Amino acid sequence: MKPKPKRELSLVIPAYNEEKRLAGVLQSYHDYLSKNFSAFELIVVPNNCSDSTPKIALDFAKKHRNTKVINIPHYVGKGGAVIRGFKAANLPFVGFTDADTSVTPKEFGKIFSGIEGYDCAIGSRALPESVIPVKQPMSRIFFGLGFRLLVNILFGLGIKDTQCGAKVFRAGALKKVISELKLSRWEFDVELLWKLKRNGAGIKEVPIAWVDDKNSKLNFRDVLDMFFGILKLRFLYK
Repeated sequence: MKPKPKRELSLVIPAYNEEKRLAGVLQSYHDYLSKNFSAFELIVVPNNCSDSTPKIALDFAKKHRNTKVINIPHYVGKGGAVIRGFKAANLPFVGFTDADTSVTPKEFGKIFSGIEGYDCAIGSRALPESVIPVKQPMSRIFFGLGFRLLVNILFGLGIKDTQCGAKVFRAGALKKVISELKLSRWEFDVELLWKLKRNGAGIKEVPIAWVDDKNSKLNFRDVLDMFFGILKLRFLYK
């Protein structure tokens, strides 16, 4: 039986051209973690930005000493940015969330609570108890169903929603697999969960309330890249 989790969290927030909403997202998470965690750090990772995202992150960090910024001026992908943040984390639990408003801090808190007894807890939009007040377009729903089916056929994860951008890990479990990760784009989540499961990690899906973000960066090219990425992962990176 794993011990009850200490409420000590390093939260990684990757950010690509998020100047319009980053300050609000950082403030909302900072306020929530300040009230509900005994220790925390925000690790903001701007990646390949062409707007003022890095400056906004740095300005926030100047006012909040438990915030650090790792600006990566060249492209490394969302997964690459998250991994860089993982390596800078110092607390017993490490998580990441997207720099949007799809998952509120309160819902992220539910995910953290779900890690008790497990090595990893992930937000899920696909469980019966999940709440989706503003739904995705039909094209995204159709793609999500197909992607989920393909992932479970290829990897046998038994997970209904690998792609929700809010996850929490025990730092010890994460350290065992972080050096094995090879993919850095949207399919990064699949590889991370697959490597964790192969190392015996217990993974818990937690139903959350989730709102579709109309400004999502995912496009048709990304869909194709995800498809070929998971095929590469399954058949080339054993």
